[in-house]
Amino acid sequence: MASPPAPASPTTSRAETGHRILVVDDEPEMATVIEQALTRRNYQATQKHSADAAWELLEREDFDVVVTDINMKGMNGVELTERIAKNRHDVPVIVITAFGSLETATAVLRAGAYDFITKPFEIDQLVVAVERAIQNRRLREEVKRLRAEVAGAKPSPEFVGDSQAMKKVHETIARVAETDATVLITGESGTGKELVARDLHKRSKRKDGPFVAINCAAMPETLLESELFGHVRGAFTDAKTAKKGLFVEASGGTLFLDEIGEMPPGMQAKLLRALEERAVRPVGGTTETTFDARLVAATNRDLESLVEGGRFREDLYYRINVVHLALPPLRARGGDVLALAQEFINRHAAPMGKKVKGFSSAVGERLLAYAWPGNVRELQNCVERALALARFDELTVEDLPPKVRDYKASFVVVATEDPTDLVTMEEVERRYIQRVMEAVGQNKTQAAKVLGFDRTTLYRKLERYKLGGGGPVSQKD
Repeated sequence: MASPPAPASPTTSRAETGHRILVVDDEPEMATVIEQALTRRNYQATQKHSADAAWELLEREDFDVVVTDINMKGMNGVELTERIAKNRHDVPVIVITAFGSLETATAVLRAGAYDFITKPFEIDQLVVAVERAIQNRRLREEVKRLRAEVAGAKPSPEFVGDSQAMKKVHETIARVAETDATVLITGESGTGKELVARDLHKRSKRKDGPFVAINCAAMPETLLESELFGHVRGAFTDAKTAKKGLFVEASGGTLFLDEIGEMPPGMQAKLLRALEERAVRPVGGTTETTFDARLVAATNRDLESLVEGGRFREDLYYRINVVHLALPPLRARGGDVLALAQEFINRHAAPMGKKVKGFSSAVGERLLAYAWPGNVRELQNCVERALALARFDELTVEDLPPKVRDYKASFVVVATEDPTDLVTMEEVERRYIQRVMEAVGQNKTQAAKVLGFDRTTLYRKLERYKLGGGGPVSQKD
């Protein structure tokens, strides 16, 4: 008789739901031991004593994982694995073998097994393998669903996905698009702020008018004033002809002021007056020209911090922040990362001469684990790089950039019995503040609210732990 598994330790985890596990072993005693151990952990375990009987059951019913012995009369475990891999490739197989040689491992993995375990083994070891196999299957099913979803429609890439965070964005857009309310879009670089501004315009009653965009950080104050308000002929050396300015050009449509947090203080006062009077005076001119444009502004800065630091006018802040639309960072959008990655594959594979259709489950795990500080823009760059290096019909871990492939998330170990894993309360605080700052995109105002600190306390702790410096005047928010 084969060696039975060792007793389970008291710390063995329990399954969250009743996933179905098919146990295949021609020795009833061994099959019963495994079945009962899995049942105690809330799995729905079923045992069969031959590979043929197991396959007949698999043809009629669905299981999340198959656990099979390798040496059985009739069809053996390797042959069963091959049949499942060929006909039911969605079901992961874990092979149990008494022979731990490299040849055996190669044989079962080549047959299509997800994992293998050598006898004797502990039930905890098997449970961990089963849980990983379930997660692998769930991820594969999610990728399959997302591929079908993406294939059915071609929305703008930043809008792909159905996370709760993006649903809120869509709801806000739908509610304010047809109004003339001024909208302030905030979010980290790469989250798609201009895309949202364009979507607001396309869904508004001004959709037939122009959409005019300008980056307030891309030019000096004098040139920015001329671009926005226009100038008369001879207003300055190069003003050989008159120019009406973007406010007037955008009449009947939408004016998008990107990176408004970078606007010089002098221009902020002039912008406020233009918004209140609904009229602009060209540089060098003596008369004002009215305009009829809806204003949408965007920034990746923490404007409240800039207001407190005296770098952004409070009255202008309230004037442009009629409706606030906060775009979530990619790391807060959950499974949208996978949908976006698949969308970028669909868009870029063929033009790059690649026949890549998707990505492996291991790649999916890396994509979900990475923090994506550059958001959707960084993910697109990552996928394009991976496609350039791809050798197979799906992206592999080796195709990913090193920083994504080797990323290790920072966390505080609490559920451990090993004293060497534990850290001081000071280190716990440092790591948690760091995690909160990452989650809110370095927005100190929001971080202070989450942490329950006043802003002075937060600045002091950031400086103490060297996580981003001190107060709003000396530190870019």
